Formats: sequence, C-alpha cells, structure tokens
Amino acid sequence: MKDVPTYLPEGTILPCNLPREDVRDAFICPTASSLAELPAGSVIGSASLRRQSQLLYRYPSLKVVNFRGNVQTRIRKLSEGSVQATLLALAGLKRLNMTEHITTILSTEEMLPAIAQGAIGIACRTGDEKMEKYLGSLNHEETRLAVACERAFLETLDGSCRTPIAGYAFRDKDGNCNFRGLIASPDGKKVLETERKGLYQYDDMVALGKDAGQELLKRAGPGFFDW
Repeated sequence: MKDVPTYLPEGTILPCNLPREDVRDAFICPTASSLAELPAGSVIGSASLRRQSQLLYRYPSLKVVNFRGNVQTRIRKLSEGSVQATLLALAGLKRLNMTEHITTILSTEEMLPAIAQGAIGIACRTGDEKMEKYLGSLNHEETRLAVACERAFLETLDGSCRTPIAGYAFRDKDGNCNFRGLIASPDGKKVLETERKGLYQYDDMVALGKDAGQELLKRAGPGFFDW
C-alpha cells in the first residue's frame, strides 16, 4: 500500500486490507549495532528520501547516498563495502525470509515509517458486489482504518515519492487512534512533526489525518515542498 497513489483510477475502489505486518524499519550493518555507534562520516545507503531526511536530522555527522536495487542487490552491495550500512522495511525482509541480515530494528520514534508501510491492499471494480463480498471476508478492519488515516494525511499534503513524508496511525491500549505525522526537507535540516488522537472509527480517522496534514501545510509555508 505504501506504493499506491492516493488517487485511484476511476471505477476502482480499495475495500480490503490484509492484516498489517510490522511497520518498522530495520538497520543493517556489519560493523555497528546501531546508528548511534557509527563513526562520523559513515556512509548509509538508502533510496528513500523519508529515511534519508530522518537519518540526517538525528545523525548529521553521517552521510547518505542513493542506494537502489532489490533487497538482494542492496545486501550484496553492503557486503561488498559500497556503504557502511543500510535501512530496509522490516515487513519486506520478513516476507522474503531474509531477517537474518537485520542488525537491529528501529523504533517508530527513531524512524517514522512510510505511509501505509507493511500493509497490503486488494482493489476491485466499483459496483462489483460479488467481489466486494469476497474481499470483505479477507478485510482486516483495524488495518484498513489505519491506512485510511495515513493516506488522508498524505493526500492533504499532496505528497509524492520525491517528498520526505512519514506517518503512522495505530490503536492504543485504550482503543483510540494515535497518529504521528512528519514532513522534512531532504537534507534533514527542517523537520516538522505533529500528533493526533481520536476515536478509532473511519470518519474520525480520515478527518484526523486531513487535519494533521493541514496543520503541517500551514506550518511549512509556501515553497517547503519545492526541493
């Protein structure tokens, strides 16, 4: 779901989300057990502007380079010494049965995940009642609502893969929705964050996500996304 545009093709709906996998990011490094242990000047490979900006915000002494390819290619490049470390989605590593490469798992406080990270959605045609019924039996409602909240935040910001945006909605121990959102400059020098709490219900969570996005748009001001 993190790669699905906020605007769906006409005649298409997303009525189903499967149970969400772990949303966190994994730190992979053969020489250090955490980001904090990396020496100044260490090079981190990542193709994600979201990860790059948060890394540079918290660890300005590190360097970040663009790091592309599938998971296997990135692991190989890391082992060959192209970079000192990399970050990958824990969900992807688990689904590929490649968790043995993980050095440590980053908390969502240290690295806020991508919108809808770890979630899988199933789309169908609008008005296809038979398929909607089938998909309804597969739907995990808690995940669907969390994804709707996060995507409302992203849509309000009109974000893209070229914009460092992160957001995470989850149900707390009291059954309420907790949401954290973030926008940043690619160099990590400007980071704006916000939090929301509300009822764990569709309309409330979509409104919550939109409101968080509108707040950050106002705080960012004109030109913030013109990188």
